Amino acid sequence: MTDPWARPANQARPVPPPPQFPHGPPQGQPAPPPHGAQGGPHGAQGGPQKKDSSLLVKIKKLFRDPLSIVLVVVIVIALVAASVLGGELYARSRADSVVATATQCVVQDNATVSFGALPPFLMQHVSGHYTNIHIETAGNQVRQAKGMKANLVIKDVRLENTANANGSIGSLVANITWSSQGIKDTIQNAIPLIGSFVTGVTTNPSAGTIELQGALGNITAKPAVVDNGISLQVTELTGLGFSLPRETVQPALDAFTSTLTKNYPLGIHADSVQVTDSGVVSQFSTQNASIPKSNDDPCFAGL
Repeated sequence: MTDPWARPANQARPVPPPPQFPHGPPQGQPAPPPHGAQGGPHGAQGGPQKKDSSLLVKIKKLFRDPLSIVLVVVIVIALVAASVLGGELYARSRADSVVATATQCVVQDNATVSFGALPPFLMQHVSGHYTNIHIETAGNQVRQAKGMKANLVIKDVRLENTANANGSIGSLVANITWSSQGIKDTIQNAIPLIGSFVTGVTTNPSAGTIELQGALGNITAKPAVVDNGISLQVTELTGLGFSLPRETVQPALDAFTSTLTKNYPLGIHADSVQVTDSGVVSQFSTQNASIPKSNDDPCFAGL
């Protein structure tokens, strides 16, 4: 006999609704999951929530903010400016070194070089046209002339490799100072006959002369521009204890000054000379000069 109240065999047992707690679940029990939830740490869909992290979306978000745009522009400008400045400084340093090396080879003394601020050096370097170059030697010597210092201003330099030249120079002006002490040291070392008795050199700016002083007498000479160089023209011989005609002294001085102030490269020649309280100052220059090839003058091999 069957129980009329029994549940049919194929009918599933009903699931009772979750208990309701008006004031929250009892202490120590977790809250039941919300109705319809599938459980799991990732929500109703059972998978991780997708976050839009693509580069394009980030860029779009960045450029929606005007402040961000300004910051990006400022950073880009700063990076470009830093790169240009670094290139400018490096190019100037390299060019200074090259020109200084050529100058040191010619004058046989240390030299410092600076290029004009405008236009920017990189523009000059790219075009091969250098507008203004300033060179200053250390003042130890120019060739064999001790105590001689040169200050040069070179303008309109164009580097153009041709069959006969490496370029051209529009103008070069060199102001040269030669101290009295340097004149004495140079004569003592360079002129065997006269240098052996010269003990000092004094100048007379009003007369435009220098006096070579010695234990046996003095030689008074007047600096002058002769044959594109500086010559010491003997004007007086006094107090010598032996016969020393002017004709004997003058050739020795001419040979001495010729090796110091003539045959400069680029056609550089003497324009003027003046006696001062401390020595002699002179100006040398050249115009529209061709820069020699390295096989003509090795001093210009690095240009």
